[in-house]
Amino acid sequence: MGNYNEDIRMAASEALPWERLEGKNILITGATGLIGGCLVEVLMERAGNFNVYAAGRNEERAMSRFKAYEADGRFHFFHYDVSQPLQSDVVFHFVVHAASGAAPAAFASQPVEVVKANILGVANLMDYGLEHGMERMLYVSTGEVYGEGGATLDTADGKAFVETDSGYVNCATPRACYPSSKRAAETLCISYMAEYGADVVIARPCHVYGPNFTESDNRVYAQFFRNIQRGEDIVMKSDGSQFRSWCYVVDCVRALLYILFKGQTGEAYNVADESSNISIRQLAEKIAQVGGRQVVIKKPDNQESSGYNVVTKSIFSTLKIRGLGWTVSGTMDEKLSHLASRLYITKQ
Repeated sequence: MGNYNEDIRMAASEALPWERLEGKNILITGATGLIGGCLVEVLMERAGNFNVYAAGRNEERAMSRFKAYEADGRFHFFHYDVSQPLQSDVVFHFVVHAASGAAPAAFASQPVEVVKANILGVANLMDYGLEHGMERMLYVSTGEVYGEGGATLDTADGKAFVETDSGYVNCATPRACYPSSKRAAETLCISYMAEYGADVVIARPCHVYGPNFTESDNRVYAQFFRNIQRGEDIVMKSDGSQFRSWCYVVDCVRALLYILFKGQTGEAYNVADESSNISIRQLAEKIAQVGGRQVVIKKPDNQESSGYNVVTKSIFSTLKIRGLGWTVSGTMDEKLSHLASRLYITKQ
């Protein structure tokens, strides 16, 4: 069946031009987050003469997460808040900018900080990188930039967003803090390329799931897994009809590496597992089955509902990134079981 650690090892053995990292420093912002942390794990699994700088605001969390690497001279924790100018004497040859307030609770309670971090983060990293020998930045954006509607490609599940789509976002709402600032951050990346010659590529992940989420993470899959960790039934705060593309975090990180190494400068690439297009209700039922629990529906309070994504259907075409050689194998059920085993969850 396999497990999360084996998934990391497989990702580190991917057929990619790893030699480009030799003698280089790689900065990963948001390194204690779901995607950034997994990227650190894959890079540290890979043997080579390169340094990994895991940037984050919470050193205690980082050192707990990356305890296995504390004796490895290639690993460095880098205390940094991306909303502040970057101050260092290190040349970061590659920058993977994965820091962002991506939790719906933050959209409801701290929309100003979400906007500032998304836009200032790009500016601060670009300004430092262009003055200190940066070779390429990979900006980890979001599929939420597509908003509502605007899709062009027919699939079996309806309409799939392609990278040239741009749907509607009601920018005069606090919830727009996330998609609107992510759109602006992408434009800022491309503006640095046009004006200053920055080499930048963009990833647009769909909804990503994996282990190592925090107790405060209120994304739906994290809430569901916390329910079954506590031996509870899964509590859904909606009817679960919202339909989404999902992607296992290790597959997402593999996609990021393909974009970093092979992506064309100035281009954006969707990241999704097209075999994992399901509703939130279906996701809840799958996770409930992993833990041997039931699904119950409970009405959300006003603050919870104000952070919800208003888009009812969001699925992505991955034709473009598959053109770089990235593929996905295995089923969502298998990967959810890998996540569960990492969380030490067994069926009740």
